Amino acid sequence: MKINKKDIRTIRASDSKTFVEIIDQTLLPHQLVFKKISKLDEVISAITTMQVRGAPLIGVTAAFGVALAIREKADSSDAFIAEVSKKLINSRPTAVNLAWAVNRVSNLLHNINPNDRLEAAWAFAQQIADDDVNTNKSIGIHGLQLIKKLNLNKVNIMTHCNAGWLATVDYGTALSPIFFASEAGMNIHVWVSETRPRNQGTNLTAWELEQAKIPHTIIADNAAGFLMQQGQVDCILVGADRIGIDGQVVNKIGTYLKAVAAHEHQIPFYVAAPLSTVDVNFMGNQKKSFEIEHRDPEELLTISGINKKGDIDTLKIGRSAALNPAFDITPSKYVTSVISEEGIIDPENIGRHING
Repeated sequence: MKINKKDIRTIRASDSKTFVEIIDQTLLPHQLVFKKISKLDEVISAITTMQVRGAPLIGVTAAFGVALAIREKADSSDAFIAEVSKKLINSRPTAVNLAWAVNRVSNLLHNINPNDRLEAAWAFAQQIADDDVNTNKSIGIHGLQLIKKLNLNKVNIMTHCNAGWLATVDYGTALSPIFFASEAGMNIHVWVSETRPRNQGTNLTAWELEQAKIPHTIIADNAAGFLMQQGQVDCILVGADRIGIDGQVVNKIGTYLKAVAAHEHQIPFYVAAPLSTVDVNFMGNQKKSFEIEHRDPEELLTISGINKKGDIDTLKIGRSAALNPAFDITPSKYVTSVISEEGIIDPENIGRHING
């Protein structure tokens, strides 16, 4: 996408193949800072602290992490690659794209001469990044058709969290159809739910829409149901961190509440995600098929912003015990459709689609 009329990707591989450059998303929207990462520990830190976040982007970053680790330690053995892969996969447990990307790189390298593995790892990570761009562009084109089918002079779309280009390499998932709709000249307005406790809606989605000059309004998460009740929401578009083969959707905490309210008011609830987000091992009748990430309670008890001096500051806003689950699970019956790179899919049939 464009920042100040310049095409920018969220992660850029250096020509020297010695580092990648990321956007430090923890500083947005207040500061746009590009950070160079050249070591495995730096990659893991960027993922765990959410300097990079969003399922597709985490996967791409981790893929480059394998290549950077091989270069850093000058070790391309099977044992070392297995060790690196485990560390990367454990850095964030919920997003399935992370393990998907790391395992793809690892499996590829096992069939390649150790002397050629560094070059192969770097090239394959770059290919995963380029594929992500093409995938998200396709999601946008397919999603645009659903927005057009609403047949409205003005379309009010609600989002949750950030599933824009900042969550991917480019275009985004849930925001991709919105970008394409705007480019097609449609009259679009976006309700941006703040997405507590990290405020990815306020800090990231709103910033992206501002860059694209798309009309939008930030709302408190708890205002979402009221707006649906008042007839001010025409559809909801969210991303996904993991989708079960039975169509259940794991996404940022609060997604489930919006889906239930949308179902009550007969508002289309669309999930935009690449097919790599589908976890063939995840089904609803498994009580614990993977770990739902619980993050530091301090995220809930503090808030960051700009102080009077213009510096980023963090304030304590609570002191009681707190619980901070990062994701929830939305049953497939609340999901109207999944927008994938291959088209529009009935969520309950997505497992059949994956298995061919």
